[in-house]
Amino acid sequence: MTTIQPVVFFFVAGVLAGVIKSDLKIPEALYKSLSLFLLIAIGFKGGVSMAKYEIMEVLPIAASMVVLAALIPLTAYPILRFIGKFTQADAGAIAAHYGSVSAVTFAVGVAFLAAKDEPSEGYMVLIMALMEIPALVTGTILARAGAGGEKTQWGKLMHEILTGTSLYLLIVGVLIGYYAGVVKLVSPLDKMFMDLFMGVLAFFLLEMGLLAAARLKAVMDKGVFIIAFGILFPLTAGMFGAYLGWIFGLSEGGTMLLAVLYASCSYIAAPAAMRIAVPDADPALSIGASLGVTFPFNIFIGVPIYWEMAHWFHGIAV
Repeated sequence: MTTIQPVVFFFVAGVLAGVIKSDLKIPEALYKSLSLFLLIAIGFKGGVSMAKYEIMEVLPIAASMVVLAALIPLTAYPILRFIGKFTQADAGAIAAHYGSVSAVTFAVGVAFLAAKDEPSEGYMVLIMALMEIPALVTGTILARAGAGGEKTQWGKLMHEILTGTSLYLLIVGVLIGYYAGVVKLVSPLDKMFMDLFMGVLAFFLLEMGLLAAARLKAVMDKGVFIIAFGILFPLTAGMFGAYLGWIFGLSEGGTMLLAVLYASCSYIAAPAAMRIAVPDADPALSIGASLGVTFPFNIFIGVPIYWEMAHWFHGIAV
């Protein structure tokens, strides 16, 4: 039986604090600092691992997985539109959130593998960074049909996506980590970005719990569908990601992380992009589903399930 990582209980503690209306608050400045640290640390750790690979070995795999990631919003949209009865704008916006990725969910997956001493391909961080783009663009295209006929400012939207804090810091972290790995000068930074990683993640998850508790009303207002979608769709997408990882010959750890990426959903980059692209969409619905349902499900239950999926696929070849 897979053991749940202790760090995820900080999220539970945050939700509980919100539900019982505790006066617990994480200062905004600290929350932003924790976010910046995690993004850089994830990128740096991945860049160090990437130094072990030839670039031309990585790029074809990364490109294929990123292109295939566009299937996630394309699949989510008709479910949301025709079964969930959302407007076109809301269905497209939510689909963009679920096609995009969560760096924090990825971080929990990395922590899970670290506890098992299970290796994974370092270039998974590069794939995570690149997966933001096709998901947000695809979701926007789907949503614009219901956005009142206003013309999308594609230049402004792409600038928002490509220069947004999350994508920028992930890429910077990857590049610096890659350089450090190549020149064998990781040690001056590993105490900061590797040894402190779990402690910082714990504080961040505490704040995520507080935010999720604040979104519970939006989730409950939509009823059973949004809860069912927020659980069943990530499981299906995670299975697809695990299958792709197995087909592409990733390690069990890499296969599990790809499943995590396909199953995760954004509550940082996607809301920022959707504010510009789809102003008619209700952000309470998309953030309520992603942060109120899918995020807690993934970090508490989903990540161990995605590990079992990866283990099962790799067992087929035995």
